[in-house]
Formats: sequence, C-alpha cells, structure tokens
Amino acid sequence: MHTPSTQGPLGRLVGVSLGPGDPGLITRAAWAQLQRSDAVWTYPARSTKTPSYAFDIVQRAGLTPPATHQTLLFPMTHDGDKLARAWMRAADTVLPWLQAGQDVLFLVEGDASTYATFGHLARTVRALDARIEVPVIAGVNAFTAACATRGMPLAEQDDTIAIVPAAYGVSAVDRLLPDFDTLVLMKVKPLMDDLIGWLERRDLLPHTQFIERVGVPDERCVAGVDLPALRGTKVSYLSLMVVKNPHRIRGERIKGCLKKSSPAAASAAGQPLSDEPELAE
Repeated sequence: MHTPSTQGPLGRLVGVSLGPGDPGLITRAAWAQLQRSDAVWTYPARSTKTPSYAFDIVQRAGLTPPATHQTLLFPMTHDGDKLARAWMRAADTVLPWLQAGQDVLFLVEGDASTYATFGHLARTVRALDARIEVPVIAGVNAFTAACATRGMPLAEQDDTIAIVPAAYGVSAVDRLLPDFDTLVLMKVKPLMDDLIGWLERRDLLPHTQFIERVGVPDERCVAGVDLPALRGTKVSYLSLMVVKNPHRIRGERIKGCLKKSSPAAASAAGQPLSDEPELAE
C-alpha cells in the first residue's frame, strides 16, 4: 500500500504519442517533451526478450534518452490476473518518481488513446494516488498513416468508419459490413487466413489493403488481390487491413449541415423547414 507524499509538487505521468513508426510523424508537442532532460522516460515491451517498439522509434529519430529511462513490461495475454499484476508492477515503478516531483514520460507508438497500454498504466497510477495528473499528447494513428501510405482516403464526405480489433472474429466483422463504408481491422495476425477467406466470399479483395509495420523501414503493403499469397505465412502483430465496402446500401440521411432539426422533427413541432443552403466540406 502506497502512502501518498504530502510534500512538494507532484510529477505528471505524460502519455507521449510517437506515431506508428516513422520518426517524421512525431508531433512537435511530443518532440518538445522528448527534448527535456528533467523527465524520466518509460516505454512498454512485451517481454524482457522483446525490444520496445516505442523506444526503437525515438532511437531512429536520433534522440538520446535521459540518464533515467526504464522499460515497463506489458505482456501479450488475455489473462486478467496477469495483466493486472503487470500494470501494478509498472505503476509501482513510476509512482516513486511522480511522488518525488519528477515528470515521467510514457512513450507509446501510435496514439496513446487508441488501443494503447498508456490507459492501463494511467488508471492504475491514479488508483494508487488520485492526485497524479496524466496528460496525453495526441499522435498519428497507424490506420491514418496507412491510408496515407497507400494514397487512399480513410473516409470521404459522410462515409461511415468502423475500427475493430479483428480478434472479435470474422462473424462479428461480417455483421458490421452492411453499416460501414470503411472497416479498419486491427490486430489481424491471428485471423489472417480466415479474413482472406471472408474477403474472397464477400468480393472485397480488390477493395482491401494490408499494411504491416506502418512507417518503419521494413513496412510491407499488400494489395487485396495479392493477399491469398499470405495464407499460412507469419505476419507481424503490428498489421492491419483497411477494407472499403462498395456494396453498402445507404439509408436516407438528413441533408443540410445548417439545419437545427430533421424534417420530421420540425414538422411535428410546427416549425418551418430550414431553407439554408448545404455547405460543402
């Protein structure tokens, strides 16, 4: 049990988003934090034998770590007890620095608010000492960088998007298909063969892009029609698919971004319909 310090200012636990892999996608705000010499760097790794992907990004950016920097282990498991123990060990590591008034930067690939380990650490630290501030510096997501790499829009006009961990299974992804113009399938590694089969059955292979390790020197992009060649092969955990759905049938949409209510609601309220022109985005 931790006894909160009562003397002096507290440090902040800062989630520093680094983007998906290309050091050029580190934001100016994150870069400014990484220039500090008065903060501790921490970064996640899956095991003691696995290098930190986040730390690799800052090394390729030519940045020199401060005197104090520490790997925090976040194992790849669905075992709730093991995860809770790992989060607590990580919190126990950073809390003494924070309570001594030192800022701790947690370096995370992609964006710290999107499928990131930072949220688990921040919640655990705050549960131990609710006074700790946990600001987040936003970053570039892997799927937006992947779309830029492939020269395709993630969404246009009023397209709908679903961002889904593929681990929910092909049946879950299939249920989403009628309602979305773009499906972003994250963490596709365990289901590659099943997903390829599903894309074939749904005639979606020509409309799919597979991107592995976005933004790093060994990035790999595979157009959907070539995906069957990946059956039975190993792909990186850091892989995703962007699936465009040309078959989606759209329902009626409320038009006119200046309208304050729908036609049905306005009519029911006895209000005149807006005659303001629509504005192009």
